[in-house]
Amino acid sequence: MRTLIQSGADAMNLDTYFDSEFDEHDVVARATRALKAEFIRLADICEVAVNAGNKLVFFGNGGSAGDAQHLATELTCRYKVNRRALPAIAFTTDTSLLTAAANDFGYETIFARQVEALCKPGDVAMGITTSGQSPNVILALEAARNMGVVPVALSGKDGGNLVGLADPLLIVPSDTTARIQEMHILLGQMLCDVIERKCG
Repeated sequence: MRTLIQSGADAMNLDTYFDSEFDEHDVVARATRALKAEFIRLADICEVAVNAGNKLVFFGNGGSAGDAQHLATELTCRYKVNRRALPAIAFTTDTSLLTAAANDFGYETIFARQVEALCKPGDVAMGITTSGQSPNVILALEAARNMGVVPVALSGKDGGNLVGLADPLLIVPSDTTARIQEMHILLGQMLCDVIERKCG
């Protein structure tokens, strides 16, 4: 039996929808394998930073803010095994700071202010943006680069304004936000696994 969602004159076939979403996911997942070399570079950079006593910071907007918090938590708490706490911060959690910076200096500054206040040379700043166009992520990575903090990023589409700024820059080869986000959390959790194994 096929389940339909009726909306006015339109009918949505859930059987077909379910299959098409998985089909698109599988296509993007296979294409994302092309990022292997960049992923290995990212993992090596993070390993060196953490083992040298530096920290990782994560930031993004919307769903990417959730990813930032998710990944920072995997490192400071645990991913798979009990081990020492690893230094990671999500710049998306302090509501007083976020609202003050947005109110006083503009929303585009909310992450750059934290980079300036909390980062030091040798830290790694990871921006997460599906479009590569988020002004607050771009300004934060520019601040990071100017301070000797390593600017890295996860993006999608064509990488937007992160191209030439973040290095490495892992661009998920898709224009669909949901598929990009799915690959971001996969790549992010893989990164946490590697860091946990090599630095824990």
